[in-house]
Amino acid sequence: MLESNYFHYINKSLHCDKLELAELAGRYGTPLYVTSERSLLESYKAFEQAFEALPHFTCYSVKANYNLSVISTFAQLGCGCDVNSGGELYRALQAGVAPEKIIFAGVGKKSEEIAYSLSVGVLMLKAESLSELRVINKVAGDLGKVASVALRINPNVTAETHPYITTGDSKEKFGIDEAELTEVFSFFSQLPNLRLIGLDMHIGSQIFDPEYYVAATEKLLALFNLSKTMGFSLEFLDIGGGFPVTYDPRKIATPIECFAEKLIPMLQPAGVTVIFEPGRYLVANASVLLTKILYKKRNHAGKEFFVVDAGMTELIRPALYQSHHEVQAVTWHDDTVVADVVGPICESSDFFARQREIDAADEGEFLAVMSCGAYAAVMSSNYNGRLRPAEVMVNGSEAKLVRKRETLEQLVQNELL
Repeated sequence: MLESNYFHYINKSLHCDKLELAELAGRYGTPLYVTSERSLLESYKAFEQAFEALPHFTCYSVKANYNLSVISTFAQLGCGCDVNSGGELYRALQAGVAPEKIIFAGVGKKSEEIAYSLSVGVLMLKAESLSELRVINKVAGDLGKVASVALRINPNVTAETHPYITTGDSKEKFGIDEAELTEVFSFFSQLPNLRLIGLDMHIGSQIFDPEYYVAATEKLLALFNLSKTMGFSLEFLDIGGGFPVTYDPRKIATPIECFAEKLIPMLQPAGVTVIFEPGRYLVANASVLLTKILYKKRNHAGKEFFVVDAGMTELIRPALYQSHHEVQAVTWHDDTVVADVVGPICESSDFFARQREIDAADEGEFLAVMSCGAYAAVMSSNYNGRLRPAEVMVNGSEAKLVRKRETLEQLVQNELL
């Protein structure tokens, strides 16, 4: 069971802050994402306190959860944003983030996205190849601008995480290999419309051992020193994100303070601003996905199923990564049952839990799939003609609708017959 200060039982009823989740499900329908604003605020505060001794700039990684109200919550605290597309850039701007607090990442930026980011005046573009540097240089020249860029380095550090979310070794598509940096630094003499202001890395997600960051940071600092010998005066070192959160109470995340204790002494002597890009760390445990039990069934082998009205279209992580999410009954039951919690989608991979001991809830009751603040709503889809759910943000005893439920008309609004 994964309880917190933000999602907890009161008189056998699961609450978000001071509101009953069953009441929210009844008011807004299911499936429904429910986010605790207080959780967002406290996670950001904890991160900032951990690294307060280091000159740094925190950029929320928008890809984790790009709801406008979520982005706005962090922006009001002074947080910047890390975006990976023109669409994410647009969302950040709409949420009130100042362009000079936005960094534009991504291994496959289109020319029009580069032009868009330069036109609005983002802090920097993070380049991941020589080819991309050429394109940024051309687009900047066409606009009569000098583009501020950082180089994303592939430090060849393989972190112990799911292979689909490791991003810092030579087998993956991300970044420029560390061995190529001398050539890349020299190449800047041919790129008059670029200004190199930083180096960047990101080694993956859900990294529990700080020593992987230590190893990668050592390489980043060595390349930073190389840049100085080649005449560059950098302003930023970007450590990326990937700091862990607890999904499974049997595997508690390493506290952020443990990472700070290792990284601050390493980075302080560089004398530059350090950029962090937490995404999952700030939002993962701030939200749950509420779903209704439609049917309970048992097959000939005695296997129990809870068929619910949410599925992989609302949370694809269990199907894509075999990720663990706690599933809790919104109304506490003293009895439990071992069952699969499955959705309505026409795929065998459409499940939230396999052979899990859960409360013996009845048809028509609600379940909460926990830790759905990151990579849930943003990865939702219309597969099987599904409508994307509503999203609600809770602050104390107040609930605010922050995304309307999709309609059938919206499902086909861009199609031509």
